[in-house]
Amino acid sequence: MKKHHLLVLVVAAALVPPICHAAGKFAATADPAEALKDPDFSIQGEYEGETPDGKAGVQVIALGGGTFEAVLSKGGLPGDGWDGEKPRGSTQGERAADGSVTFLKDEWTAVLKDGVITATSSADSSVKVVLNRVERESPTLGAKAPEGAKILFDGTAASAEKNWKNAKLDGELLCEGITSMEEFGDFTLHVEFRLPWMPEARGQARGNSGLYLGGRYEVQMLDSFGLAGVDNECGGIYKTAEPKQNLCYPPLRWQTYDVEFTAARFDEAGNKTSNARATVKHNGFPIHENLEVPALTGGAQKKDEKGPGPLHLQNHGNPVRYRNIWIVTK
Repeated sequence: MKKHHLLVLVVAAALVPPICHAAGKFAATADPAEALKDPDFSIQGEYEGETPDGKAGVQVIALGGGTFEAVLSKGGLPGDGWDGEKPRGSTQGERAADGSVTFLKDEWTAVLKDGVITATSSADSSVKVVLNRVERESPTLGAKAPEGAKILFDGTAASAEKNWKNAKLDGELLCEGITSMEEFGDFTLHVEFRLPWMPEARGQARGNSGLYLGGRYEVQMLDSFGLAGVDNECGGIYKTAEPKQNLCYPPLRWQTYDVEFTAARFDEAGNKTSNARATVKHNGFPIHENLEVPALTGGAQKKDEKGPGPLHLQNHGNPVRYRNIWIVTK
């Protein structure tokens, strides 16, 4: 992934306005400028650097109301050094009146203030760990459609209306709750998506949508930044398969799915001879490789697995946005 270092931080740790609206009982915004009005938005994010034990990554998750959880990954951030096996430590902290946040973990004290987190050890006050704030960018962000591709959304109302049922726009971005006009069999697909800012929400209520392949199999979209990465979180094949790692970026960062999909096969008698298969890259990292998907997932638009099917971007009540969608049929 490309990285843009914005701040030096010191960390230790084991067409449809309005954009801002209530999503269920939780406030949500799809507008980064609106989110910046919340001081918590500029604190949450990703940090990495060297510790006495080697490279480490820290994901600071906003929990709402000035509270945060810091999650440490030894070796680096998910998809960038962490091996998916080493235990991840976590601790919580609160934003004080002066804007600082203090995290306590074992013998470590880490104070985040003015964009710098300084962490010291009570066992040895001379030890400090410095990590830099990073804003990662998917290596496939902005990927151009190859020759022969069908462009399903290019930021214009014309492409939205031509290719999607119930298409709605938020400026040059496509809104949730749409189904492709055309149906597809085997394909290569590129989708860019942005999850909303909903710090007080939890679980399936936090920035939820989904990409349905062939109208049958859901690749979950969810603000599960910093979480374990289970089968109903971002990148999971819903309640079927967990991603190899949780590559979810912080809310309101553009993310990518790149998918190679092979539809299920049936013989002349209608008997299934092979399951659907999918290779999925989330922000450039392979989270599923030639994965067999044995059955429909929840919320499928199709009632069986036979024949071509549409793409569907689910409306789960949260303002998720999409852009740069293209497909190559096989």
